[in-house]
Amino acid sequence: MDKNSVKNIVVNFILKALIVAVITLVLLIVMKTNVKFKTMYYKYVYDTNITFTKFNNLYNKYFKDLNINKINNSTKTVSDEKLSYSKVTKYKDGAKLLVSNHYTVPSMESGIVVFIGDKEDYGKVIIIQQINGIDLLYGNIDNVNYKLYDYVKKGDILGSANKYLYLVYKKDGKVLDYEKYL
Repeated sequence: MDKNSVKNIVVNFILKALIVAVITLVLLIVMKTNVKFKTMYYKYVYDTNITFTKFNNLYNKYFKDLNINKINNSTKTVSDEKLSYSKVTKYKDGAKLLVSNHYTVPSMESGIVVFIGDKEDYGKVIIIQQINGIDLLYGNIDNVNYKLYDYVKKGDILGSANKYLYLVYKKDGKVLDYEKYL
């Protein structure tokens, strides 16, 4: 990189930081002086399901020149296969799929990992907030290939499942019918 391109990157970063600071200060001043705006703001921030995928899409749209994904050289396994299972039954809020042992679980849609951990009755779980706004819980997952807030592309291998794979589809906190998506 030459000096001019480094200078332009630094100037752009400082300009964007100043714009964010000005917007934040204006919001704080308006919230301090206008109770109605403050109530509306708090309702939107605390009661609305904010999707990380919207932020990711905005980030990629406006800050492509600073895209962190270009720096990340880690490799992930990608698959073109769709979910393959021999039987599906209703299970609690979602579906229970009968799969083979050591079945590699592909991501159904691109999105961001918003939860990894154990959930009662589902075992080890990974939840992907998909770009279509649907949160998809994958249950009974071993060997998870991702960390929290990683971006997952459609077809990426999330991990493996033994015998059963649980799926729960949710949007805005409401459970959706799995038959529509399988």
